[in-house]
Amino acid sequence: MSPLGPFARPEADGPAPGEIPGLRGAPMRTPVKTTGASSGPGLWPAVIGRLLTRQLWIEAYGLPGYSLTLKGRPAQGFAATPRDFRPVDPAQGKIVLGGKFALAGTSLEAVAPEDPWNRPSPTRAFAVELHSFAWLPSLMLQGERGAREAVRLTLAWADAFSRWSPFAWGPEILARRAIHLACAARRMGQVATEAERLRLADVLGRQARQLLRPPGGVAGKAERLTAAAITGCTLAGAPGVALRRAALNGLPGALDRTVGPDGGHATRSPEAGLELLLDLLTLDDALSQVSEATPDAVRGAIQRLTHALRLQTLPDGRLITMQGGGPSSAARVAAARVHDETHTDAAGGTVAGIARIRSPLLTIAADIAAPARGAWSAAACAQPMALEIVCGKDRIVTGCGWTPRAADRQGLRLAPGHSTLTLGDGSTGEPLGGWKGDLLDHRLVGRPLHLVVDQRDGEGAVWLEVEHDGWVHDYGLLHQRRLYLDQRLDELRAEERLHPAPGQKEVVRAIAAPYAVRFQLEPGVQASLARDRRSILLRGHSGRGWWFRTDGPDVAIEPSVHIDDGLTRRSLQIVVRGSARTDSETKIRWKLSPAGAGGEPS
Repeated sequence: MSPLGPFARPEADGPAPGEIPGLRGAPMRTPVKTTGASSGPGLWPAVIGRLLTRQLWIEAYGLPGYSLTLKGRPAQGFAATPRDFRPVDPAQGKIVLGGKFALAGTSLEAVAPEDPWNRPSPTRAFAVELHSFAWLPSLMLQGERGAREAVRLTLAWADAFSRWSPFAWGPEILARRAIHLACAARRMGQVATEAERLRLADVLGRQARQLLRPPGGVAGKAERLTAAAITGCTLAGAPGVALRRAALNGLPGALDRTVGPDGGHATRSPEAGLELLLDLLTLDDALSQVSEATPDAVRGAIQRLTHALRLQTLPDGRLITMQGGGPSSAARVAAARVHDETHTDAAGGTVAGIARIRSPLLTIAADIAAPARGAWSAAACAQPMALEIVCGKDRIVTGCGWTPRAADRQGLRLAPGHSTLTLGDGSTGEPLGGWKGDLLDHRLVGRPLHLVVDQRDGEGAVWLEVEHDGWVHDYGLLHQRRLYLDQRLDELRAEERLHPAPGQKEVVRAIAAPYAVRFQLEPGVQASLARDRRSILLRGHSGRGWWFRTDGPDVAIEPSVHIDDGLTRRSLQIVVRGSARTDSETKIRWKLSPAGAGGEPS
């Protein structure tokens, strides 16, 4: 049975199992020519290796008797109830009890005794959340009736998907499902019959054993081993001990590769770091319930991730949205920091290549590093020197908010999808598309990007200067972004400078290349163009006004889109357009200041 219904190709077509041609080649809704980006010869070893290993595991795991290898010693019960620190909305559980699943912006009717497993899912995103058991924590808040329904739905899933399949048993979906089940299993067992309880333990044990096996790769290994260790704490007796020992033995090495010394996640996504921190806090709680000390490697990763989270939390309580990470929610961020004895946000600093500077009313986050590469780049974005600006607690300037939950909007991973400069119709990288993208998770490809950073603090001011070479290959130009934050006036002054790279005047033919400097606005931000056609009054949710001014030749307010938890919302963007010669210097200046400072432009 296919978990995706119409999204899975009929077996008669003879595909590799698990293909999703309904999403294959999904259009990049922001068509952009890739400047200097190429899959290159270095990609082919990864493609060939994935083809071989993927087919190998599909053939091996798809054998009729494979499920017998996951059986192991039967657990007789549950030893712990790990705490998932993520906040839960009880409304979703009430909807499930009413026979409806509302996930990823769509819904499906499945009134008991029916279940959602034997019918097509409306979208792939829906299927991901359904098979991840994202509905389970909320259902468990509905008392005994909710727990009984959870038992019924879980065992119905086991009946339908007892055999391994590339989607329902895929590494990421499997890890999330195992954690949700592990946190709920003990309470589910209290309302189950003896036979149901033993079967629940068997289902959970099989999934944890699968998490300890390939495939999956280095990216996501820490998350998978954390899920397996949590499950090992939940299962009672020797089976649980064996599972958590195996998982904890491999976890230190995986955490070293995933969490940097500064606490940044290897993907450079703030949201990925937040989610791993929440999982590790659950593991720490589970280990304490079985009277086992938390390994030093886990404690160290929690400390580093917590340090990073302080800097990556903006004054509105949500995360910096860069490199494929969404803003999450203030409640989720607060839950991840409940153990943090430092209750204040960081004043400034750099984590995972994202710099933060601030004044009393302005907080600026700037991407000052190259995107992640290789297996870590499945959600990376080609948006060099992207900016986010929070005025007071109003997020004003941001990006389009792309995350992997919006898989059909791959074009938003390019420079026009964030607040930075684009030159010509190009991009400094691109998501891998076609069958290679399906195979390698749409990782970002392109020539390596090099950045030079200079940051200085003065009396009452901060200077941040960043330069990248992403446009040199086609245009011979370097892009330099200079930010000067006056901390006494709460005023940000900036300059975008395009200038020929050393030695490029003779290499690149002198042409006029069109540029666009975009400032994506948070949905709900009001923007009004002043009479001088160079100034725009911005108002966030608090109603406080801020002036954006520029000397660019053409300034416009244009429609845009913003991805909110996978769903598309309307928004606005400020676009400053002009033309830059490839044989000379071009400067575009702009500033942001509180309304009332300097009066209204005439």
